[in-house]
Amino acid sequence: MAAFPAARMCPLAISNSAGRINSRLQARCHAGLSSEEASPRRRFIIGGAIFPVLAFVNLKYESMLLPALAEEESEASEGKEEGVVGALQSLFDPNEKTKSGKVLPKAYLKSAREVVKTLRESLKEDTKDNAKFRRTADAAKESIREYLNGWRGQKSVVNEESYVMLEKAIRSLASFYSKAGPSAPLPEEVKSEILSELTTAEEFL
Repeated sequence: MAAFPAARMCPLAISNSAGRINSRLQARCHAGLSSEEASPRRRFIIGGAIFPVLAFVNLKYESMLLPALAEEESEASEGKEEGVVGALQSLFDPNEKTKSGKVLPKAYLKSAREVVKTLRESLKEDTKDNAKFRRTADAAKESIREYLNGWRGQKSVVNEESYVMLEKAIRSLASFYSKAGPSAPLPEEVKSEILSELTTAEEFL
């Protein structure tokens, strides 16, 4: 008889135990779900905090970079304008600075340099090649003629070292041929002297 109550109580105890276990499992599941739900929220909050920081850093960088770029562009533009103005001024300026630092008429410098070039080539040309020698000699005579017609006795250049040395070279050449004749071969001594005078004149052009 006593066994029956015990047998009757067993299902109730089992039911109560199962209920407690089920409650614990549900509580853990809710806790797990709450944790999983909270994780995206944390990421959203953290992300939301980082974005303003990045935006601030980017804005700060741009505020520092843009003025520097604008200044560089302005300097480059000014440099180009100065270069263009300088080129135009040089183009229309009738004068030019020489190797020695003096400012002389461009036309004079061009004519004098041509005399130095053509006369030197003529003096160094092999006289055995008669056709080529005549071409260089004719070019030298033409450049000397233009130079003397344009600049002989000009006060703006008459006291310049280049003018003095070119005059000496031309006179030496004219003096030799007036004495020896236009077809006489030029002695090496006279040739070296004239070449030396041309070199000196070139240093001041």
